[in-house]
Amino acid sequence: LVCWRKRYFILKMRLLHNPLPSPSPPLLTSFSPIKASILPKKSSFISHHKTLQQLLSTGVSFVLSLGLLVSAPVSIALESPSLQSSNSSLEVICRENEADEVYVKDTEVSKVVSNESIVEEAWQIVNDSFLNTSDRRSWSPESWLQKKDDILSSSIQTRSKAHDIIKRMLASLGDPYTRFLSPEQFSKMARYDMTGIGVNLRDVPDGNGGSKLKVLGLLLDGPAHNAGVRQGDELISVNGVDVLGKSSFEASSLLLGPNGTSVNIMVKHGNCGPVQSIDVERQSIAKTPVFYRLEQIENGSTSVGYVRLKEFNALARKDLVTAIKRLEGMGASSFVLDLRDNLGGLVQAGIEIAKLFLNEGDTVIYTVGRDPQYTRNIVAEAPPLITAPVIVLVNKSTASASEIVATALHDNCRAVLVGDKTYGKGLIQSVFELPDGSGVVVTIGKYVTPNHMDINGNGVEPDFRNFPAWNEVNNHLSKCHKQQDG
Repeated sequence: LVCWRKRYFILKMRLLHNPLPSPSPPLLTSFSPIKASILPKKSSFISHHKTLQQLLSTGVSFVLSLGLLVSAPVSIALESPSLQSSNSSLEVICRENEADEVYVKDTEVSKVVSNESIVEEAWQIVNDSFLNTSDRRSWSPESWLQKKDDILSSSIQTRSKAHDIIKRMLASLGDPYTRFLSPEQFSKMARYDMTGIGVNLRDVPDGNGGSKLKVLGLLLDGPAHNAGVRQGDELISVNGVDVLGKSSFEASSLLLGPNGTSVNIMVKHGNCGPVQSIDVERQSIAKTPVFYRLEQIENGSTSVGYVRLKEFNALARKDLVTAIKRLEGMGASSFVLDLRDNLGGLVQAGIEIAKLFLNEGDTVIYTVGRDPQYTRNIVAEAPPLITAPVIVLVNKSTASASEIVATALHDNCRAVLVGDKTYGKGLIQSVFELPDGSGVVVTIGKYVTPNHMDINGNGVEPDFRNFPAWNEVNNHLSKCHKQQDG
């Protein structure tokens, strides 16, 4: 299938994965330097857990313009029942101009996925996207091309053999984060779906100076896929609300809703196909990662909102907003954001959470990659949700998206960091689905803090080892100066 080699649909979920084992959520008491004034009486889960689970359900593909860049090849669309044709010959779905994609399928061939094609697909993904960040010169276009010739010089008899070849091929890159995912492992990515219906939305130019939202990927056998949404569809409206000009993040928020309920979407199939109204049942996979409570300190004269964030999944931002608003309503005048043992998750979720605390125009993070689309300066676009002083708790297992949030707040003089030096993972991975439901995670970029610090392999030093008094926090922040861009 010609187009398999020409384009990979990025299900936009920048997943910053860490090989560290996922720890059980620690109590605040596990951080020995913290003073007793903020020690928890006991671990308390979000009091409105069931309500949030019902109201803030999601399903994987953040695909999803928020952060696991899950890239799905055309094979997902080819396997969609809605694209089946009675003709076995090649079918070209229309395009309006030369700049548009041509989707090609063969209904006979698409039923069978060869072992060789799976291996070649994985090879092509690395060839197109991999960013070598190690000191080793283990990758070059020339050596990678030679590897393809060596691998595909003979037939691959079994699927397990194909998977073993991919594992060895990726291991040769010398990057501990680039790796193979079995179909079972890939299916667990569903907790990162930012829409709840298993689609990846991405803003693309509309040719008139504006933008439109396209479905660049689908969770195979997910709610939208089974309802007839196709890869390449344009999203027109959600429950009657026109999404023209809206960002993919805004549209994803509109798609969210209680698990088991339906959302109506209007989509245009292809560039010149019909507009169709489709009802899609939402599917909840993610669990809330937020715990919060109100603490009284300084003999009850000060109320502090304590929020623990376990990971950056599809529910992280919405649940954090709910927690902060409730704590504010309870009288919190300052906040503690606990990111200890948070190994990361969706990059975009981390970015959106950092924006909640930053002033409009503040830099959240810089990203750098081989592909120009991964090189940019990400800034906050709106006023902060809160302006109260913040303490961010960190330790050696604070990694990835957690470090994005910690450094964004720190470098913009919005928070002090307390605890131990962070892990130091500043690489961005994309998750690509292969035709048989397995996948590969590939390093495609890295991020640099607002103060232009490359933290990968270095980590971030805290401002305080022990929990400071709040007057120390305020004094530290008053003397803080943001570094100028440039």
